[in-house]
Amino acid sequence: MENSTKILFVLQGLNEIVSSKQTYFFPALFFYLFTVLVNLTLITTIILEKTLHEPMLIFLCNLCVNGLWGASAFYPKILVDLSSDLSVIPYEACLAQIFVLYSYVFCEFTTLAMMAYDRYVAICKPLNYHSTITPQKVMQLLIFTWLLSICEAVVLVGLVVRLPLCGYKIDKIYCTAWAVIKLSCVDTTINNVYGYMFMIFHFSQVVLILISYVNIIKVSVRSRADRRKFMQSCFPHLIAVITFLFAFIFDLLFARYGPTSRLQALRNVMSLDYIVVPPLLNPLIYGLRLNQVRRRIFRIRSRKIRALK
Repeated sequence: MENSTKILFVLQGLNEIVSSKQTYFFPALFFYLFTVLVNLTLITTIILEKTLHEPMLIFLCNLCVNGLWGASAFYPKILVDLSSDLSVIPYEACLAQIFVLYSYVFCEFTTLAMMAYDRYVAICKPLNYHSTITPQKVMQLLIFTWLLSICEAVVLVGLVVRLPLCGYKIDKIYCTAWAVIKLSCVDTTINNVYGYMFMIFHFSQVVLILISYVNIIKVSVRSRADRRKFMQSCFPHLIAVITFLFAFIFDLLFARYGPTSRLQALRNVMSLDYIVVPPLLNPLIYGLRLNQVRRRIFRIRSRKIRALK
């Protein structure tokens, strides 16, 4: 396959439910619309309410924006596939999906790490919080997060593009870099080395998150006020980290080392987990757990109801 740009990849992840594809269409559409709704609600609430312009909530807003970014790369394509008999994707669209999904993953890791650092300073070093986590520092961290994520994804896609391909069947329901690399006709050592590099880098962020929480928990057990602060702001973040990390590690290890001919249903569920669950779960757990966010959402909603009356 010398001219890769004319390839149509066949996505085989939905093969086991070919006869019942359309029954999954409306649930998928509902989850997509609900994901967009809850994320946009939290984003607009944080942006419009000046009292919510705190570093932690700004990072949360970025997490929701990133969730919409990742969901937009997955849901429209899967909805098309569920409404058609054959799941195919052009080469260019596959590369675009890889770029968006991996930049979403990279941004999620880095944003969660920043949120852990913010909570560490707020709880363990409260007197230094306002001098350490300044608005300028927050903006710099956000810019760094997106630039780093985009650059990582661009390099990844560039390494995939250079590979000549000897196949067109992808054993997943969406495009991933590793799925395309496995179709290559040549040595992929450079791609593997780069993959291990970003794995080490982002899992080092996870280690930093865990270290931060060990210190946070040590401090939080000392007083009731610190325990309350931990449960309100840190516990939702810890749920988000565990959910995203568990699903991503499982999908990554299974894609590289697991069997390709068995457990397709389980592989589909776990490969969807880190794309579907965090964008839906993050705004819900933060919106419900953080009192100031929940109060502002209800206040804005009551204003709109009064305006309609």
